[in-house]
Amino acid sequence: MYRSMLCFLISLSLLSALSCSRAEPNIAFGTLRLVYFQGSRGPEERFSFFVIPEDDDGIEDLSDLYLYHDREGLCWHLTSNDWVVLSNEGQTWIGSRNIAMIDDGALPRGQFRAVLVDKGGEQTERLFSFDAPQEARHPFPFLHISNGRYSIESEYPEHYFICYDGAGAFLKNIPVEYSEGDLSTLDMPKETRAVALWDEESEYFTSALTDVVSIR
Repeated sequence: MYRSMLCFLISLSLLSALSCSRAEPNIAFGTLRLVYFQGSRGPEERFSFFVIPEDDDGIEDLSDLYLYHDREGLCWHLTSNDWVVLSNEGQTWIGSRNIAMIDDGALPRGQFRAVLVDKGGEQTERLFSFDAPQEARHPFPFLHISNGRYSIESEYPEHYFICYDGAGAFLKNIPVEYSEGDLSTLDMPKETRAVALWDEESEYFTSALTDVVSIR
């Protein structure tokens, strides 16, 4: 009788432990890209930081995402209310395109550490390395639009137009093969009223984004 009762209590304890255990989240993949923006005093640096999260309870169970640069003692904190959610080829990404220094100064290079936390306090981390040159390899690009034609001044190898409607809502990204030409030759949605130039150098994980320019 005593042995049966003891086995029963042990079984209950095991079931309770199993039911209360939580699987920690996982960072399946992540990217860190440097983006140069037009600032009032010249180009400013921002990180575009995104990860593919995995959690048995779904993305709704995630609460916080941190990006640390331990050598410099820096930390950026995103909550589920802050981060951007993107879907691409069946994968869900979370992160931000606006990781910056408080004074808009140069961002550090080297090793970074991402920490993902769920609502139960379970967490995981993953290391990233970012070793782009300290100085921009190319001058900041320039986009000029007039009388239905565009002209790009840029040394970056890849060019894209980000298309916006009259309310400023994003419509589409389109590749631009030539440095100048007629806007009518591009595959822009008919609702497009303004574009920004997005230039890339994929080898160094760096990009540059100009201000928005009206096409009307």
